Amino acid sequence: MQTFAALGLSIVGSLGGLLTASAFLLVGDRLRTQLVPSLISYAVGTLLGAALLGLLPESLKTLAPPAAFGTLLAGIFTFFILEKLVLWRHCHDTEDCLVHKTTAPLVIIGDAFHTFVDGALIAAAVVTSLPLGITTALAIAAHEIPQEVGDFAILLGAGYARGRAFTLNLLSGLAGIAGAGLMLLFAASAPRLLPWVLAFASGNFLYVAMADLIPSLHRGGPGHAGATDGSGFLQIVLIGAGVATIVLL
Repeated sequence: MQTFAALGLSIVGSLGGLLTASAFLLVGDRLRTQLVPSLISYAVGTLLGAALLGLLPESLKTLAPPAAFGTLLAGIFTFFILEKLVLWRHCHDTEDCLVHKTTAPLVIIGDAFHTFVDGALIAAAVVTSLPLGITTALAIAAHEIPQEVGDFAILLGAGYARGRAFTLNLLSGLAGIAGAGLMLLFAASAPRLLPWVLAFASGNFLYVAMADLIPSLHRGGPGHAGATDGSGFLQIVLIGAGVATIVLL
């Protein structure tokens, strides 16, 4: 039962965002640009809520605070290094990344690696408790929607047809199932390491939310924080809604 739950939620987390983001292929660039900041705002709330109200408290049930927070710090530092090495890449629209033909393979490779890690984190959460697995999968799916929208924009800008762009993103999304399967094997052989994995995962979520997503909301222009059209208030509301979703699950 636990195995099916972990694999199923890894599919929800890895492919749910992709399938939702694919709907943005059907809308115009202007509408997509208006909607993406709202999706990012909600994703920020779910990631912060899952990290600070779900994953980290669960790890603290077993680990001493210095160990848990030290592992969280290691997670933040690790994903900073991975992004510097361009193994971990976040693009929410064509404005965020350079678009050329050599970028496209990098997007696919980076997305597959990203999804593999996400699948492993979901499985680790499920092994700890099913409710924690559900909130983790939701946070990942919420983040994957604007992420995949950006990936689609990059691939289309590089000259890929819509069908091919969707197929390539779908194939990279399957890496999440592999990540979940590997984590299930790992958890069965070394269950005492799970609290460390959860603390490390909370560092991942905090890094994505605070180093990547929130700065993108602070960039100027309509639909961004700092604009005078009331969008800043909407972003606050949506971030709060994301946190509330995690709390209520």
